Amino acid sequence: MSKEADMSFTEEKEKYLNMSIEDKRSQYNCKSKYVPLKKIPTWKEQSAKHAFAESAAYPKIEAFNEKVSIFVGDITHLEIDAIVNAANKTLLGGGGVDGAIHRAAGKSLLAECITLNGCETGEAKITGGYKLPAKYVIHTVGPIGEQTELLQNCYRNSLTVAQENGVRTIAFPCISTGVYRYPNKNAAHVALTEVRTFLEKNASSFDRVIFCLFLEEDVYIYENLIKEYFPV
Repeated sequence: MSKEADMSFTEEKEKYLNMSIEDKRSQYNCKSKYVPLKKIPTWKEQSAKHAFAESAAYPKIEAFNEKVSIFVGDITHLEIDAIVNAANKTLLGGGGVDGAIHRAAGKSLLAECITLNGCETGEAKITGGYKLPAKYVIHTVGPIGEQTELLQNCYRNSLTVAQENGVRTIAFPCISTGVYRYPNKNAAHVALTEVRTFLEKNASSFDRVIFCLFLEEDVYIYENLIKEYFPV
Protein backbone atom coordinates (compact mmCIF):
# COMPACT_ATOMS: atom_id res chain seq x y z
CA MET A 1 0.00 0.00 0.00
CA SER A 2 1.28 3.49 -0.82
CA LYS A 3 2.08 6.00 1.88
CA GLU A 4 -0.72 8.19 0.53
CA ALA A 5 -3.29 5.39 0.80
CA ASP A 6 -2.13 4.55 4.31
CA MET A 7 -2.47 8.19 5.34
CA SER A 8 -5.92 8.26 3.78
CA PHE A 9 -7.31 5.45 5.96
CA THR A 10 -5.50 6.81 9.03
CA GLU A 11 -7.16 10.19 8.61
CA GLU A 12 -10.53 8.55 7.95
CA LYS A 13 -10.18 6.39 11.03
CA GLU A 14 -9.41 9.34 13.27
CA LYS A 15 -12.20 11.36 11.72
CA TYR A 16 -14.83 8.72 12.48
CA LEU A 17 -13.51 7.94 15.94
CA ASN A 18 -13.63 11.61 16.92
CA MET A 19 -16.99 12.50 15.36
CA SER A 20 -19.94 13.41 17.51
CA ILE A 21 -22.61 10.72 17.56
CA GLU A 22 -24.97 13.00 15.62
CA ASP A 23 -22.45 13.59 12.85
CA LYS A 24 -21.47 9.94 12.64
CA ARG A 25 -25.08 8.82 12.34
CA SER A 26 -25.35 10.80 9.13
CA GLN A 27 -22.50 8.66 7.72
CA TYR A 28 -23.82 5.20 8.56
CA ASN A 29 -24.25 2.92 5.57
CA CYS A 30 -27.29 1.41 7.29
CA LYS A 31 -28.87 4.90 7.49
CA SER A 32 -31.60 5.01 10.14
CA LYS A 33 -31.60 1.24 10.76
CA TYR A 34 -28.93 1.46 13.45
CA VAL A 35 -29.68 -0.17 16.81
CA PRO A 36 -28.39 1.67 19.90
CA LEU A 37 -27.47 -0.28 23.01
CA LYS A 38 -30.51 0.98 24.92
CA LYS A 39 -32.75 -0.84 22.42
CA ILE A 40 -31.14 -4.21 23.22
CA PRO A 41 -32.58 -5.82 26.37
CA THR A 42 -30.20 -7.43 28.82
CA TRP A 43 -30.48 -11.16 29.49
CA LYS A 44 -32.04 -10.27 32.84
CA GLU A 45 -34.85 -8.51 30.95
CA GLN A 46 -35.06 -11.11 28.18
CA SER A 47 -35.18 -14.06 30.59
CA ALA A 48 -38.64 -13.11 31.84
CA LYS A 49 -40.16 -14.86 28.81
CA HIS A 50 -38.12 -18.04 29.18
CA ALA A 51 -38.47 -21.01 31.49
CA PHE A 52 -35.70 -21.42 34.05
CA ALA A 53 -33.10 -24.09 33.51
CA GLU A 54 -33.53 -27.09 35.79
CA SER A 55 -29.80 -27.12 36.38
CA ALA A 56 -27.07 -24.61 35.60
CA ALA A 57 -23.39 -25.02 34.87
CA TYR A 58 -22.55 -21.86 36.83
CA PRO A 59 -23.91 -20.11 39.92
CA LYS A 60 -26.28 -17.19 39.51
CA ILE A 61 -24.62 -13.78 39.51
CA GLU A 62 -27.32 -11.22 38.85
CA ALA A 63 -24.85 -8.56 37.74
CA PHE A 64 -23.69 -10.83 34.91
CA ASN A 65 -27.26 -11.18 33.62
CA GLU A 66 -27.22 -7.41 33.07
CA LYS A 67 -24.00 -7.65 31.07
CA VAL A 68 -25.06 -10.14 28.38
CA SER A 69 -27.74 -10.09 25.67
CA ILE A 70 -29.09 -12.11 22.79
CA PHE A 71 -29.74 -9.96 19.71
CA VAL A 72 -31.38 -11.34 16.58
CA GLY A 73 -30.56 -9.26 13.54
CA ASP A 74 -27.82 -7.63 11.50
CA ILE A 75 -24.55 -7.15 13.39
CA THR A 76 -23.60 -4.27 11.07
CA HIS A 77 -26.48 -2.22 12.51
CA LEU A 78 -25.31 -2.29 16.12
CA GLU A 79 -24.33 1.09 17.54
CA ILE A 80 -21.85 -0.11 20.15
CA ASP A 81 -18.11 0.07 20.78
CA ALA A 82 -17.09 -2.98 18.74
CA ILE A 83 -18.44 -5.79 16.63
CA VAL A 84 -16.47 -8.98 16.02
CA ASN A 85 -15.85 -10.08 12.47
CA ALA A 86 -15.59 -13.79 11.69
CA ALA A 87 -12.77 -13.16 9.24
CA ASN A 88 -10.47 -15.31 7.13
CA LYS A 89 -6.69 -15.35 7.48
CA THR A 90 -6.13 -12.63 4.86
CA LEU A 91 -8.42 -10.11 6.63
CA LEU A 92 -9.28 -8.87 3.16
CA GLY A 93 -13.00 -9.63 3.26
CA GLY A 94 -14.96 -12.63 2.11
CA GLY A 95 -18.44 -14.07 2.26
CA GLY A 96 -21.07 -14.10 4.99
CA VAL A 97 -20.68 -11.74 7.92
CA ASP A 98 -17.11 -10.90 6.83
CA GLY A 99 -18.27 -9.52 3.50
CA ALA A 100 -21.23 -7.76 5.06
CA ILE A 101 -18.99 -5.94 7.56
CA HIS A 102 -16.55 -4.84 4.87
CA ARG A 103 -19.35 -3.55 2.65
CA ALA A 104 -20.99 -1.66 5.50
CA ALA A 105 -17.73 -0.15 6.77
CA GLY A 106 -16.56 1.07 3.39
CA LYS A 107 -13.24 0.83 1.54
CA SER A 108 -11.16 2.33 4.35
CA LEU A 109 -11.64 -0.85 6.37
CA LEU A 110 -9.96 -2.89 3.65
CA ALA A 111 -7.17 -0.31 3.44
CA GLU A 112 -6.47 -0.68 7.15
CA CYS A 113 -6.76 -4.47 7.06
CA ILE A 114 -4.11 -4.66 4.33
CA THR A 115 -1.61 -3.15 6.77
CA LEU A 116 -2.25 -5.87 9.38
CA ASN A 117 -0.57 -8.64 7.35
CA GLY A 118 -3.31 -11.18 7.98
CA CYS A 119 -4.28 -13.02 11.15
CA GLU A 120 -3.69 -16.56 12.37
CA THR A 121 -6.52 -18.87 13.45
CA GLY A 122 -7.64 -18.07 16.97
CA GLU A 123 -5.95 -14.67 17.07
CA ALA A 124 -7.69 -11.26 16.99
CA LYS A 125 -6.84 -7.81 15.61
CA ILE A 126 -8.68 -4.50 15.88
CA THR A 127 -9.46 -1.82 13.29
CA GLY A 128 -11.68 1.19 13.02
CA GLY A 129 -15.35 0.77 12.16
CA TYR A 130 -15.59 3.66 9.68
CA LYS A 131 -19.14 3.84 8.26
CA LEU A 132 -20.41 1.19 10.64
CA PRO A 133 -22.36 2.30 13.71
CA ALA A 134 -19.73 0.40 15.75
CA LYS A 135 -16.57 2.36 16.56
CA TYR A 136 -14.31 -0.64 16.03
CA VAL A 137 -14.17 -4.03 14.35
CA ILE A 138 -12.32 -6.85 16.07
CA HIS A 139 -11.33 -9.44 13.47
CA THR A 140 -10.82 -13.03 14.53
CA VAL A 141 -10.20 -16.14 12.44
CA GLY A 142 -12.18 -19.20 13.43
CA PRO A 143 -11.08 -22.80 12.86
CA ILE A 144 -12.32 -24.92 10.00
CA GLY A 145 -14.07 -27.88 11.59
CA GLU A 146 -14.51 -28.59 15.27
CA GLN A 147 -11.26 -27.53 16.91
CA THR A 148 -12.31 -26.48 20.38
CA GLU A 149 -9.11 -24.85 21.61
CA LEU A 150 -8.83 -22.63 18.54
CA LEU A 151 -12.44 -21.48 18.85
CA GLN A 152 -11.90 -20.80 22.55
CA ASN A 153 -8.95 -18.62 21.55
CA CYS A 154 -11.15 -16.62 19.16
CA TYR A 155 -13.46 -15.52 21.96
CA ARG A 156 -10.74 -15.13 24.58
CA ASN A 157 -8.43 -13.11 22.36
CA SER A 158 -11.27 -10.94 21.03
CA LEU A 159 -12.31 -10.07 24.58
CA THR A 160 -8.70 -9.40 25.54
CA VAL A 161 -8.18 -7.06 22.57
CA ALA A 162 -11.45 -5.32 23.45
CA GLN A 163 -10.35 -4.86 27.05
CA GLU A 164 -6.94 -3.53 26.00
CA ASN A 165 -8.59 -0.94 23.77
CA GLY A 166 -11.20 0.31 26.20
CA VAL A 167 -14.10 -1.39 24.42
CA ARG A 168 -16.96 -1.74 26.89
CA THR A 169 -19.70 -3.04 24.57
CA ILE A 170 -19.02 -5.86 22.12
CA ALA A 171 -21.06 -8.16 19.87
CA PHE A 172 -20.10 -11.60 18.61
CA PRO A 173 -21.51 -13.42 15.59
CA CYS A 174 -21.53 -17.22 15.54
CA ILE A 175 -17.88 -17.89 14.74
CA SER A 176 -16.89 -20.91 12.60
CA THR A 177 -20.40 -22.27 12.08
CA GLY A 178 -21.83 -22.44 8.57
CA VAL A 179 -19.22 -23.01 5.86
CA TYR A 180 -16.49 -23.59 8.49
CA ARG A 181 -18.55 -26.59 9.68
CA TYR A 182 -18.25 -26.18 13.45
CA PRO A 183 -21.46 -27.74 14.85
CA ASN A 184 -23.73 -24.87 15.92
CA LYS A 185 -24.62 -26.17 19.37
CA ASN A 186 -21.04 -27.05 20.26
CA ALA A 187 -19.86 -23.65 19.05
CA ALA A 188 -22.48 -21.97 21.25
CA HIS A 189 -21.22 -23.87 24.28
CA VAL A 190 -17.72 -22.56 23.58
CA ALA A 191 -18.94 -18.99 23.14
CA LEU A 192 -20.99 -19.01 26.33
CA THR A 193 -18.25 -20.70 28.36
CA GLU A 194 -15.58 -18.23 27.27
CA VAL A 195 -17.74 -15.15 27.86
CA ARG A 196 -18.85 -16.38 31.29
CA THR A 197 -15.27 -17.27 32.28
CA PHE A 198 -13.90 -13.94 31.05
CA LEU A 199 -16.55 -11.98 32.91
CA GLU A 200 -15.74 -13.80 36.13
CA LYS A 201 -12.26 -12.28 36.03
CA ASN A 202 -12.96 -9.03 34.18
CA ALA A 203 -16.57 -8.05 34.79
CA SER A 204 -15.73 -4.41 35.46
CA SER A 205 -14.22 -4.08 31.97
CA PHE A 206 -17.50 -4.62 30.11
CA ASP A 207 -20.96 -3.10 30.13
CA ARG A 208 -22.43 -5.55 27.62
CA VAL A 209 -21.44 -8.65 25.65
CA ILE A 210 -23.96 -9.42 22.91
CA PHE A 211 -24.49 -12.72 21.14
CA CYS A 212 -25.69 -11.59 17.70
CA LEU A 213 -27.70 -14.29 15.94
CA PHE A 214 -29.23 -14.56 12.50
CA LEU A 215 -30.39 -18.12 11.89
CA GLU A 216 -33.44 -19.58 13.64
CA GLU A 217 -31.36 -22.63 14.58
CA ASP A 218 -28.89 -20.46 16.50
CA VAL A 219 -31.66 -18.47 18.20
CA TYR A 220 -33.17 -21.72 19.48
CA ILE A 221 -29.78 -23.00 20.64
CA TYR A 222 -28.75 -19.84 22.47
CA GLU A 223 -32.12 -19.23 24.11
CA ASN A 224 -31.90 -22.71 25.61
CA LEU A 225 -28.20 -22.83 26.48
CA ILE A 226 -27.73 -19.35 27.92
CA LYS A 227 -29.83 -20.32 30.95
CA GLU A 228 -27.13 -22.80 31.95
CA TYR A 229 -24.36 -20.23 31.86
CA PHE A 230 -26.28 -17.20 33.10
CA PRO A 231 -29.01 -18.60 35.38
CA VAL A 232 -31.71 -16.20 36.53
